[in-house]
Amino acid sequence: MKISAYEINDGTYAIYANNQSGSKILEENETYEIEQNPSRIIDYGCNYFGSSYKGRRDGSILILNSRYKVPIVIEDSQNMIFFPTGNKDDIHCSWIALNKVKSYAPCGKKTRVEFLNGKTLTFDVSFRSFQNQVLRASRLDSIITNRKRKSGPNEKKD
Repeated sequence: MKISAYEINDGTYAIYANNQSGSKILEENETYEIEQNPSRIIDYGCNYFGSSYKGRRDGSILILNSRYKVPIVIEDSQNMIFFPTGNKDDIHCSWIALNKVKSYAPCGKKTRVEFLNGKTLTFDVSFRSFQNQVLRASRLDSIITNRKRKSGPNEKKD
């Protein structure tokens, strides 16, 4: 189904390049086509939830102490963490929701990903690189989750 605008939500599984300027968006029961590249959709998603891509990226860089292909938190109360398959500025860079990946395996020089909805996509990224991205995104998720647990209401001391 072709659409003209898209808001990332809890049902978003992956955003991947469809052609030179467009994207496909995989959701649980639907696949959409839009004439925007994946990184632009990610940027809009950050803005929609009250931040900027730069702000989200800078936060991830500080937390992970890494600057290369950093995952970002699109929306923190729903734990929507997406990771890129390559350089954000590459038109073929895809963005994948960490909590929607069921499994992944090598497929030649690419990586085949099975999502929780049973759909599979093959990404033009090596298995090792994809695995590193999953680990990096999982680490970001773990650190943020632990920080949320530790930061309960402050008790006033006399």
